[in-house]
Amino acid sequence: MLFSKTKRTIETDRLLLRPFNDSDAENVTDMCNNYNIYKSTLHLPYPYPLECALSWIATHEENFEADRKYEFAITNKESGQLYGAIAASHQKQHKHGEIAYWIGEEYWGNDFGTEAAKAMIEFVFSEKDFHRVYARYFKSNPASGRIMEKCGMIYEGTLKDHIYKNGVFEDLVLYGMVNPHHTE
Repeated sequence: MLFSKTKRTIETDRLLLRPFNDSDAENVTDMCNNYNIYKSTLHLPYPYPLECALSWIATHEENFEADRKYEFAITNKESGQLYGAIAASHQKQHKHGEIAYWIGEEYWGNDFGTEAAKAMIEFVFSEKDFHRVYARYFKSNPASGRIMEKCGMIYEGTLKDHIYKNGVFEDLVLYGMVNPHHTE
């Protein structure tokens, strides 16, 4: 992982994680206006209009500058193609944060989520000095849990019937890890 403070980008083997801009809003809308993504995310609305993408993107710079949340577009390093999004919240008082991500359905199965999540974990541990990161997923979406496992996160528990969405209760599965560079 290579982080550029001036450009606010993270580079991996195949990906460039970069700030979103307004020109991404149409692609974001196209990808997020998908029931298969909506049903496995905590906060994405459905349908997902262009205004949602624009208002979401408009918050990113202030959140980053205030160290509240770090949000990146997951893109192809060579072509610039947008694949999805990844973010980490920052609870400064507790020196931890939650990682969340989504990948456009047409790009599922290419390990873009795993590659981006590994880079984000390295970023928050090395650049933001997090002590811990965690992530949660709906039990009905085990692919998201596999990403967490591949990143070295450990299963910490299941919150039974924690989320009520689309008329159904969903278990929320929690994974986490402590910064390996921190000693007790």
